[in-house]
Amino acid sequence: IHHVTENGGLYKRPFNEAFEETPMLVAVLTYVGYGVLTLFGYLRDFLRHWRIEKCHHATEREEQKDFVSLYQDFENFYTRNLYMRIRDNWNRPICSVPGAKVDIMERQSHDYNWSFKYTGNIIKGVINMGSYNYLGFARNTGSCQEAAARVLEEYGVGVCSTRQEIGNLDKHEELEKLVARFLGVEAAMTYGMGFATNSMNIPALVSKGCLILSDELNHASLVLGARLSGATIRIFKHNNMQSLEKLLKDAIVYGQPRTRRPWKKILILVEGIYSMEGSIVRLPEVIALKKKYKAYLYLDEAHSIGALGPKGRGVVDYFGLNPEDVDVMMGTFTKSFGASGGYIGGKKELIDYLRTHSHSAVYATSLSPPVVEQIITSMKCIMGQDGTSLGKECVQQLAENTRYFRRRLKEMGFIIYGNEDSPVVPLMLYMPAKIGAFGREMLKRNIGVVVVGFPATPIIESRARFCLSAAHTKEILDTALKEIDEVGDLLQLKYSRHRLVPLLDRPFDETTYEETED
Repeated sequence: IHHVTENGGLYKRPFNEAFEETPMLVAVLTYVGYGVLTLFGYLRDFLRHWRIEKCHHATEREEQKDFVSLYQDFENFYTRNLYMRIRDNWNRPICSVPGAKVDIMERQSHDYNWSFKYTGNIIKGVINMGSYNYLGFARNTGSCQEAAARVLEEYGVGVCSTRQEIGNLDKHEELEKLVARFLGVEAAMTYGMGFATNSMNIPALVSKGCLILSDELNHASLVLGARLSGATIRIFKHNNMQSLEKLLKDAIVYGQPRTRRPWKKILILVEGIYSMEGSIVRLPEVIALKKKYKAYLYLDEAHSIGALGPKGRGVVDYFGLNPEDVDVMMGTFTKSFGASGGYIGGKKELIDYLRTHSHSAVYATSLSPPVVEQIITSMKCIMGQDGTSLGKECVQQLAENTRYFRRRLKEMGFIIYGNEDSPVVPLMLYMPAKIGAFGREMLKRNIGVVVVGFPATPIIESRARFCLSAAHTKEILDTALKEIDEVGDLLQLKYSRHRLVPLLDRPFDETTYEETED
């Protein structure tokens, strides 16, 4: 499915997204592959039960057999028999800054991935195509590192208190004022953990008698927050405005189940960039629907803040919209800013309310001072307040890298999901055996990639997920693309039936955001 949208003036720029349909033969072979693995899983469980094969997984002690079971064998079936075969592709320990290249500690397994032993060797200079280091601020040199080191000497590492007690530093106040200016909102509040920013603040905003309309591919933190709130949750199809509008209409017409009373609040939950699909939210349409049906909008910009828009100010900047049209602007500092934590921005009344009602604000320890300084320095750099053009150059470099990398992969014949401007690039693998094979073959060629399978994705949509960075040079990308092309041929991953004709590269400039074609 290929979307090119301008939609009656709502969009000030073309909106190009592609989700090529899974080839029928590939889908059938993928199901067959999982079927064969499942049959062998049952066979191996049978052998383990009769002690013919050694049992490595957790089981009840003999004297506890009559107790209520702590370990549900069937629930762990997938982990034991499928995940364990390719477990070596995850949790690889790195021992360097997660920049354009990383150093990885080499490890081996002599019991089919049930345990690992370190060899003592370091795999140096591995091209990092997996970290969310979008603007390249995750580094141990430069102005951010120097500023964080100075603050570390002055303030120390930890605050040892919550913001409401004696953990509210002048640095925290400075950061929140800067975030509000950066987002273009009245006020902002920061938190020590991005995941908890969603999971602990949504319950403070909605409760029983409220309705949450959530995109089917929202992040686990949004899903958890929605469930903890006690509100009624209804799911709309991914980025599908017809599905969302139907739910909004039904909510207005029918009200709450049984009583038919009006909902206290209707809250729409969406993300800026969806981290598994590489798609960008149709924000102009969402805002139009939100205004039409008098709902509230909660926008999670974890992956889009810093990575989208001519000024790097996220999906609102990307579409040229008014930040005031988004009721709750959430984001994290863990990606584009090379730090940790999260924020919520919006009206002053909203932020004042969250300061007293949010569990993350009341009970969680404050952000570490050096981390705060890393965020302040990198944000000022993006805004151009450091007296240099480095931030603007990083935003432009990321956009250039994104378009170049996506276009080259499509020319090679891979099925690539998502928006042409999204730095999250999913390359479809489909078959379970190819998940492990792709990760291992890329590491052999000194390239670190993230591979993802069921249950994080639908069972027939396993993929490799590349995250581009402004720190990637054209030489690094060309090296990665050459190896990906080679591995794609080796594993027969070029499933696309819509090959692109190679185009001459053109230099990137600000007008890239307004052009329809390369």
